[in-house]
Amino acid sequence: MAEEDNIVRMDKWLWAARLFKTRSLAADAIKGGKVKVDGNAVKPSREVKEGDVIQVQVGQLHKVVEVKTVIKNRVSAKQVPEVYNDLTPKEEYERIEFMNAYKAEWRDRGAGRPTKKERRLIEKMKDDM
Repeated sequence: MAEEDNIVRMDKWLWAARLFKTRSLAADAIKGGKVKVDGNAVKPSREVKEGDVIQVQVGQLHKVVEVKTVIKNRVSAKQVPEVYNDLTPKEEYERIEFMNAYKAEWRDRGAGRPTKKERRLIEKMKDDM
C-alpha cells in the first residue's frame, strides 16, 4: 500500500512543486515537449521517481531540477527546497535577468517618450542582442 502512495503523475508533481500555476498548464507544457526527463520527452501520465532529473522550459527559462521528494499535494513556497534540488546553471538565471533588464520595448508608466539620447541607446542595445 505504501508503494502505491508514492505514485504521482508528472503533471501533478510539476504543479505540486510550484513549477506551474495550474495542473493544466503543466500538462500542456508536457504535451508541447517542454518537459524532459533525462533528455527524453515524457507524457503527463509518467510516474515521477526520486532522483529523476527533469528539464522544464518555463517561459524563456530552461530550468533543471532533481526530484528529492514525490508529493501529491501542492506545497508552500517555503517548502519548495525540500521537494527538489534546483540544478539550473547560474548563467541561465543571468541570461533571463539580462533579457528582462534590457527590454527596450518596456518603459515605466508615466516616463514619457524617450529622449534622443535614450532612443539611440535603446537602438544600440537592440543591435547588440
